[in-house]
Amino acid sequence: MNVIFVEPSFPNYQREFPRSLASVGATVIGIGERPKDWLDPEMKGWLTHYEQVGSVVDVEALEQAVRRVQSYVHVDRLEATIEAHVEAAAAVRERCGIPGTSSYTAFLCRDKPAMKEALRQVGVPTAQSAGVGSAEELYAFAHHVGYPLVIKPRDAAGAAGTRRVDSDADVLAALPSLGFDYGRSVAVEEFIEGHEGFYDTISIDGEVACDFVSHYYPGVLEAMRTRWISPVFITSNRIDQPGYDEVKALGQRVIPALGIGTSATHMEWFYGPKGLKFSEIGCRPPGVGAWDLYCAANDLDVYQEWAMAVCYGRISRQPSRRFSAGIIALRPDRDGVISGYEGMAEVQDRYGGLIVDYHLPPPGTPTQPVEAGYMANAWIRMRHEDYDELRGILQHVGEIAQVRAV
Repeated sequence: MNVIFVEPSFPNYQREFPRSLASVGATVIGIGERPKDWLDPEMKGWLTHYEQVGSVVDVEALEQAVRRVQSYVHVDRLEATIEAHVEAAAAVRERCGIPGTSSYTAFLCRDKPAMKEALRQVGVPTAQSAGVGSAEELYAFAHHVGYPLVIKPRDAAGAAGTRRVDSDADVLAALPSLGFDYGRSVAVEEFIEGHEGFYDTISIDGEVACDFVSHYYPGVLEAMRTRWISPVFITSNRIDQPGYDEVKALGQRVIPALGIGTSATHMEWFYGPKGLKFSEIGCRPPGVGAWDLYCAANDLDVYQEWAMAVCYGRISRQPSRRFSAGIIALRPDRDGVISGYEGMAEVQDRYGGLIVDYHLPPPGTPTQPVEAGYMANAWIRMRHEDYDELRGILQHVGEIAQVRAV
């Protein structure tokens, strides 16, 4: 099995994918943007060949690199696991005759209005939404659906570029940043009140082979906009209980409806007064180290199971569900440079045995903005056999651990 993997080195967790492919016996060829000499010895050991391109989202450049590889070896799979790389990889697959996610599926998994419209047509419950390319269209949608609304890039990942608007005045304030004058369009959708979580799978031929459910506290939009909050997400070890049946059934309808075959998936959902609602899905793994939490919680190398699915159309083991595991993001109290930490000794004394790993940037490190995400500054990952206990512990850690900046 000869597998091309796109961008094996950045971000850092990308290295787990070529590692896992090599571990199951695949011949792994890398295509990336950094020079080959920059690859560390471990990465060079996993890759049998490496092609450098100026940009992995440049379809022409990526195609040329793939065809160079095809000139000397048959390519069985071409894999990309970063949201921004998915469409380019799909286009090159089709040009080069390589099986995998199609361009149409990749488009649906990137373009939020098209995704939701495709799913509404098969009865999947989702927020009212549209793609709009002018202020007039935006106001018309707002006056038809009503406030609050969410405006986001059509191809947004996570909460990047996403904002809530509650009035015509909020829309007016947002207009200069939306790019309508330059021919851009954006996604606008009904704001769904309720709890937010995600359902992640390794799917094979459109069927879920392995799955995980996680919960956000608070929701992503609030978490990425509010400095004083130390946000958390937790993967549940209760997923096999009946309370999760509706979420799992939703995901298992969405995956084949969008034509997703053998792939990792990451689906966001809301549950509130209007019931369970689909939010969005990507035909790629979740970001911010979620699979590392799944590994720690389930006595399982999730990356290796993905590699088994890609290479052999099966997985070798199911998750144990032994632990719940979560991450808490610790935000600096202001922008600047980190000056020190408070409360970490207490965290270690109380909960050291539950800590999976952590990242505490040293004093003098420039801070990253709140909206940069869960792993942008300091963070701690923990696990516990009881979900509710873990949630309370992470909340307590957020109260006692403080990151100071000047």
